Amino acid sequence: MTLTDAAVRPGSGPRLVGGFDVEQVRRDFPVLARTVHGDRPLVYLDSAATSQKPLAVLDAERTYYELHNANVHRGIHVLAEEATGLYEASRDKVAAFIGAGDRREVVFTKNSSEALNLVAYAMSNAGAAGAEAERFRVGPGDEIVVTEMEHHSNLVPWQMLARRTGATLRWIGLTDDGRLDLSNLDSIITERAKVVAFVHQSNILGTINPVAQVVARAREVGALTVLDGSQSVPHNPVDVTELGVDFLAFTGHKMCAPTGVGVLWGRYELLGVMPPFLGGGEMIELVTMEGSTYAAPPHRFEAGTPMIAQVVGLGAAVDYLTALGMPAVAEHEHAVTAYALDAFAEVPGLRIIGPPAADARGGAISFVLHEDDGRPIHPHDVGQILDERGIAVRVGHHCARPVCLRFGVPATTRASFHLYTTTGEVDALVEGLHGVRRFFLR
Repeated sequence: MTLTDAAVRPGSGPRLVGGFDVEQVRRDFPVLARTVHGDRPLVYLDSAATSQKPLAVLDAERTYYELHNANVHRGIHVLAEEATGLYEASRDKVAAFIGAGDRREVVFTKNSSEALNLVAYAMSNAGAAGAEAERFRVGPGDEIVVTEMEHHSNLVPWQMLARRTGATLRWIGLTDDGRLDLSNLDSIITERAKVVAFVHQSNILGTINPVAQVVARAREVGALTVLDGSQSVPHNPVDVTELGVDFLAFTGHKMCAPTGVGVLWGRYELLGVMPPFLGGGEMIELVTMEGSTYAAPPHRFEAGTPMIAQVVGLGAAVDYLTALGMPAVAEHEHAVTAYALDAFAEVPGLRIIGPPAADARGGAISFVLHEDDGRPIHPHDVGQILDERGIAVRVGHHCARPVCLRFGVPATTRASFHLYTTTGEVDALVEGLHGVRRFFLR
C-alpha cells in the first residue's frame, strides 16, 4: 500500500511506514477507538498540545498506586524502597533516551515550563550565590537572546528575568516561510549575551531549527544555551551530546507519558554550581536556623515530594517509544506530514503558516482557511465545525502569539500528528475542511 492508497477513515493508511504497524500501535491507545458526538469516530489531530497514552503507561501508573505507593528516598520500609527504585529507574531510562552521559544530569519537573523557569530563576538567584555561580549572573549591560517563534514558556520567563535584572532582551526574527532569519546572527548574539534560549521544533510553525549553527555562535561569545525540546524529543531521536547545548527542557505529556511530569537536562558541571530554584525538603544537605546548604544535583532541584507516579509513567513511555524506535517514529511522522502538506495544497483558500515543504519541519501544521471571496474564516469556526465531524484540532495562537503577529493573523487552526496518526485521518481532515468552506458559501 502506498501513501496515496488510504481510504477516508481514521484507522486507514499505510501499515508499515517507518518500520512499525500503525494499526497495531493504535490498538495500544484505548481513546483512539472511541466515538464522539454520537457515532462519529474520533480523529485526534491535537498531539502537539498533548499526546494520547498507551496501555503500558496507564498500567504502570496504576500498578504503582496499587502495589508500591510510598514517598521516595528517605523511607526504609519495603514500599518506600520499591517506590524509590521505580522513580530512579525512570531517571536512568530518560538519561539513556536522550544520550545523557550522567544520570545526575536529569532533573524531574512538572513540565517544560517549570524546567525553563528553573533555569531563569536560578540565574536570578545567582546574584546572592557564591563565586561559583558567576556564569549565571545577569545584570544591566547583559543580553538575553530568544527567537520570535518561541512558545510563551520559553519567552515569558526570559522577559521576566530581563525585568528583574536589568538585562536586555533580544531576539532572532523569522523569514516569510517560517524559519529563523540567521542572516544577522552575529549581530544578534554578541559578546554581551549571557544566555541564548531557543526552540528545537516550533509548536506552531513545525520548523526544525539548525541547532548547531546557533550553538556555535553562542559558544563563540561564551553564552549559555537553553533548548526547548518539547516538540522534538517526543518525535525524533535526540542526543544531548550531539546537540551540544547546555540545557534541554521537555515534557512527558507530549511523549505518551502522564501529565504533570517534565525534564530539565543540564550539563553536570553547570548544575553543580547553579543556585536552586525552590527550597524545602529533598533539596537540602544541612539545615540550621542560621542557614542551609544544598544537596548535589539532581536532588538540589527537586524540592518536596515529587510526582512519583507520573515519573514512573514517564519511564514506561520511554520504554514504549524505545521499543518502537525513535528513528521509526520520526520516519512515520515525516511521511504523514509530507502527505498532509500535499493534501492541503488541494484545498482552495488554505494558507499554511510555516514551511510549506516537509524538509526540516515536524508534524504540526498551522493554517488559515479563506472563503471564495478571500475573507478568512475564523479558526474557532473551523475548529467547531470540524469537531462536529469528530475531528479534534487546535485553534488560537498556540501560546506563540508573536508568530501570529509576525504573519498578520489573529489565530490559526493547527493539525498535529504523532506516531499513531494515519493518512486516513489526514483525508478525513481534508474532507472536513472542504465541508467548512461549503458551510461558508455565500
